[in-house]
Amino acid sequence: MSGSINQKSISSIPIKVIGTKPVSARFHWKRRAVQAMAIAIAIIIPASGLLRIDVEAGAFVLLDHQIWYSDFFLMAGFWIFSLSCLVMLYSTAGTVICGWACPQNTLAEWANNLTGKLLGKRAEVDMTGKALLVSASKNKILNWLLLGIAFLAASMFFALIPLFYFYPPNLVWSFITWQEDARLAGSLHWIYSICVLIMFLDIAIIRHFWCRYSCIYRVWQHSFKTNQTLHVKYDASRADECSKCNYCVTTCFINLDPRKTDIYDSCINCGDCIDACNQLQARKEMPGLLRFEVGERKQENVRKFRTAAVSLFSRAGWMTPFAIFSAAMFIWGVWTYQPYHIAVGRAETQQDPAAQDYRIAISSKLYRPTELHVRVSGLPEGGYRLSTDDIKMLPAGRESITLSIAQGLPHGLHSFVVEVSAIDGWTGHFNIQHFSE
Repeated sequence: MSGSINQKSISSIPIKVIGTKPVSARFHWKRRAVQAMAIAIAIIIPASGLLRIDVEAGAFVLLDHQIWYSDFFLMAGFWIFSLSCLVMLYSTAGTVICGWACPQNTLAEWANNLTGKLLGKRAEVDMTGKALLVSASKNKILNWLLLGIAFLAASMFFALIPLFYFYPPNLVWSFITWQEDARLAGSLHWIYSICVLIMFLDIAIIRHFWCRYSCIYRVWQHSFKTNQTLHVKYDASRADECSKCNYCVTTCFINLDPRKTDIYDSCINCGDCIDACNQLQARKEMPGLLRFEVGERKQENVRKFRTAAVSLFSRAGWMTPFAIFSAAMFIWGVWTYQPYHIAVGRAETQQDPAAQDYRIAISSKLYRPTELHVRVSGLPEGGYRLSTDDIKMLPAGRESITLSIAQGLPHGLHSFVVEVSAIDGWTGHFNIQHFSE
């Protein structure tokens, strides 16, 4: 009886369990979702026709409309606006594109994780020449074979993405299925094979070496980072709590010490070190010592305030007028966009250099068939002859017709207009000054 009483008294004592509530890696899964979205967008943009490059025509293609270099306001507005937005992004968020959206970094991380699972956690690829430290229990032919097949499959898939930027989806499908198509270059399969080889070497060997030492894009980003750009902040007042802990350092796949970040380091603001510290400190029911911060880096060797010329807000404000101006240029370029191009010139021939013929060249900038009608105004009836006045244009096609001027025109200068109209309502004209002898 007394034993049961003791058990009841012991069970009534309140017990506080520390660290049982798991802390999720809030940045990790969000970053994975953004990385997957970035790869999907890189495929969807050209495959949907939103933006690609027509090599044969030498033009950008935006929503199945060719954009020529003569479309100056549209082209200049787009690129200046994009660069202005990127500069403002670099100034505020730093290298988040590298950590959250760059396909190169995504593939390198995936390759690291897969290598660790199949060959052991210490099997890290290092360009310094050190051999892989493969786990003895995982050093099997099957694991090596699975790793090679996975890398080859990924290389073959990602090497296809650039094709979407130069060929329409139906042509890429013909390429994948080895179907005959006159639009495909005979050497394209060799070019694709070289791309696969480059991708395989990048995934299997190069990986983050490219990010750390060879990426020109990172140099461009660093040119716009300031002391106030987004960075990892370390709570130095609690340094005694992590004096014997290097968990954040071992978690960083860039091999940085997140407690000592600087303006021009290799940190990509991925947030993995913050997640690691939060999960470790959660066992003590304490917040982590690392966090993201936008503001002045308070270090002993850095002044508290910088000049306004290099501050975050002044730089973003300096780029705002360029962004607004370029957006206006782009809108004006869209408003004044001409889907067809007309050019008229003398068509002198070797057989009859004195012939009074003109060549009317018409180009369609649309990737759909259409019909055009040509007429001439300003010349008397019977004073000219067109080889044809109705044209059926192929998608992104080019056609030319001949305008012959009658020999019996009165002596002097004659002004006339070549007018071209499309069934979609577009109308264009070309003014000509013709001298009749």
